[in-house]
Amino acid sequence: MNAILIKLFATALTLSQVTTRPDAIRTQFDPAKDGPEVVRLLRDGCAHMRKAFDIEDINLDDLISTAMEDPKAVAGESKLLHGLDIGELNTSYKQFCKGENPANSPFVARDVIEFYNKAVTDLPDANSLKTLRLPGATTILDERGKRFSETFEPNGRRIAVPIGEVPPLVQKAFIAAEDKRFLTHHGIDERGVIRAFIGNLASPGRPQGGSTITQQVVKNLSVGDDVTYERKIREMIVAARAERVMTKPEILGLYLNGIYLGRGAYGVEMASRSYFGKSVKDLNVAEAALLGGMPKGPNFYNPDRYPERARERRAYVLTRMKEEGAITEAEMNAALAAPLGLAPLERLRQDAGFHFIDHLTREARTLAGLDSLTAGAYTVRSTLNAGLQEATEGILQESLSRYEASTGRARYEGPEANLADAVRRIEAAAPAPEPAPAPRPSRRRRARSRRRRQSPPARSRPGSGRSRPRACRSTTCTGRRPWCSPPAARAASASASPTGASRA
Repeated sequence: MNAILIKLFATALTLSQVTTRPDAIRTQFDPAKDGPEVVRLLRDGCAHMRKAFDIEDINLDDLISTAMEDPKAVAGESKLLHGLDIGELNTSYKQFCKGENPANSPFVARDVIEFYNKAVTDLPDANSLKTLRLPGATTILDERGKRFSETFEPNGRRIAVPIGEVPPLVQKAFIAAEDKRFLTHHGIDERGVIRAFIGNLASPGRPQGGSTITQQVVKNLSVGDDVTYERKIREMIVAARAERVMTKPEILGLYLNGIYLGRGAYGVEMASRSYFGKSVKDLNVAEAALLGGMPKGPNFYNPDRYPERARERRAYVLTRMKEEGAITEAEMNAALAAPLGLAPLERLRQDAGFHFIDHLTREARTLAGLDSLTAGAYTVRSTLNAGLQEATEGILQESLSRYEASTGRARYEGPEANLADAVRRIEAAAPAPEPAPAPRPSRRRRARSRRRRQSPPARSRPGSGRSRPRACRSTTCTGRRPWCSPPAARAASASASPTGASRA
């Protein structure tokens, strides 16, 4: 059986289950006994998807006929179907969507079941998303209560906020841009999958996934983001289960706090501060639409590098918000005319005193810089929860232990909630700084010094402190100058000339 066809059937088997029986998804089938059950599930799924095609006003039969007439235009260009025989796909369509039993069917139930069973082995637990705590940034304040620096784990520069503190306008901007049927579907949007499938047939670029917000949460926080059929299968199953154990606000809260939005910011609160220098609750329509358009491509729509792309994406989000009734036409037009209004990135870093320390565990020596400010108590303020406060103290403890062990000092015991005490301990254990090595002379200076060492010492002319000219160092002399002649010639010249005699 064709390898691509096996993966497509396994994905279709997953889609059939999550759309027709999301409360009873099977993750293991018997290759020897469950072939008829798999065929039934595939037929039920095809009947369900045909209804979605009708809703989207797409004639599936005409689409298949067009593909059969010009198979190269479809399978030859689309990455989704690259290497697939369109004839086999048409035969499978007749078998599962038209109720026929063709004699030359390429479908082999055992191959599909074995691939499916392997793909869904050790699925993540959807319940873990309900209690998931995202890594966040820890802010370090000086004695005056002003921000001095921040520390965070990889992919963790975020300030998590409850979904209730995110304005409805911002929520609607992201829903309109990413998943307009988020509040009504059950984790998988069949119509979104169809639109993505049609788009993949028409475009030879990177395949679209038609992912919902729930699927994006599962991809980013649970199953990973590798571009494979296996990951897509796992993603759909976990997303369907997550919809059964979590509420829509909980899922949306994880999404808005977890996504990367550019400028090193994760989550809407940190992104709002990074782009506009304000909290997310203070965003206006234009700013909310700009952030709402960023998840599709934070680098491609980067407003710092590509402002025109950012404006086009913002306009798309504003149009979708107007169509969904989130804003009026007057609000849309005013937001379209508004400037991007970005706060300068460098000024934000300076105002906040950001040092962007990736890990406290990288080098405890890094923390010694805290004592360069006014002496006083430096406190750790967690921007996420008490758990991160405890974790930060544990990281600091580990850093101190490693540093003191490397310097031969005693191991420090006990948590550190006050960084001032930590700094004093670090500096007390730190060895005296070594003197900086002298800069090495340039190549030209080294060559000049070498020539001077190799050449004979210069001879001075009589009555002058200057060195003898380089031309007079030769044994032969032109005699154009009294001091530039052999000793005998100089003596004769001195005796013959009163001026020369006085000079001698």
